[in-house]
Amino acid sequence: MSTSTTTPDPVVVGIDGSPSSTRAVRWAALEAARRNTRLSLLHVWTPVPASVPHAAALGAYEDALVAQARQWLADAESVAREAAPDVPTGSSLVEGSAAARLIGRSAAAQLIVLGSRGLGGFTGLVVGSVAVAVATHGHCPVVVVRGDDDEIVRQDGPVVVGVDGSPANRDAVRFAFAAAAARSVPLVAVHAWSDLPLTTSWELTTATDLVQQHAAEELTTWLSAAHAEHPDVTVEPVIAHGGPAQVLLARAGAAQLLVVGSRGRGGFRGLLLGSTSQAMIYHAACPVAVVPSPPH
Repeated sequence: MSTSTTTPDPVVVGIDGSPSSTRAVRWAALEAARRNTRLSLLHVWTPVPASVPHAAALGAYEDALVAQARQWLADAESVAREAAPDVPTGSSLVEGSAAARLIGRSAAAQLIVLGSRGLGGFTGLVVGSVAVAVATHGHCPVVVVRGDDDEIVRQDGPVVVGVDGSPANRDAVRFAFAAAAARSVPLVAVHAWSDLPLTTSWELTTATDLVQQHAAEELTTWLSAAHAEHPDVTVEPVIAHGGPAQVLLARAGAAQLLVVGSRGRGGFRGLLLGSTSQAMIYHAACPVAVVPSPPH
């Protein structure tokens, strides 16, 4: 009787030769080590379209692009081996659209990891359409590595997760619990609520107390299933009055990872495509994980 083993899906990281890309490689290598899986380095380059005048004469330019990309991948492999020597690491150089290629790879990946700034094939990766496309349509969580080198590899900060109680948010909560358990750090579970349509100070004070109490009870319920899977994780519940972006950013300052869902409700509605997600991408002082919602 023969036995078969299934190779776990890799952690995939986008490479473009920028310092931000190098930090993403380092973070991804350490994460692959935690997950006991392999690391896949990917660079996407775009050939000159045949419709461009004199495209055929630009062969030497394309050859130089490919040579540069191969050097970037080789340098990235060295960074990965230094960060996590025992992690099997491979690299791929492919043609096409960066967004399309990354989304395609996400179907067989545990994580897609991207730097917060880029050049080359990943120019404008986070501030443009590629990051939005990958985080919106990807089949696995997407991590945007923000922060400097010390913040990226920090081991003492908690994991922070935005919680809104929606079915779409459950996978983000489970991801956050697993991340906290793998790092042996506490989990800060944040729920933000907005202003109440009340006028008098007595009404506002009374209603605020009631909302805080009710929200605390709901938050415990929303976390219960994932907490049962990771009972050793210490949870710090945070019920905050204010905009979700401001509340999360305040907590992310001391975190080693911030986790949000791709869709939500209440204070986190439109998190991925609205102003809150942009605030996380532009201003969070730590890596940000966007966890996709399950298909309807």
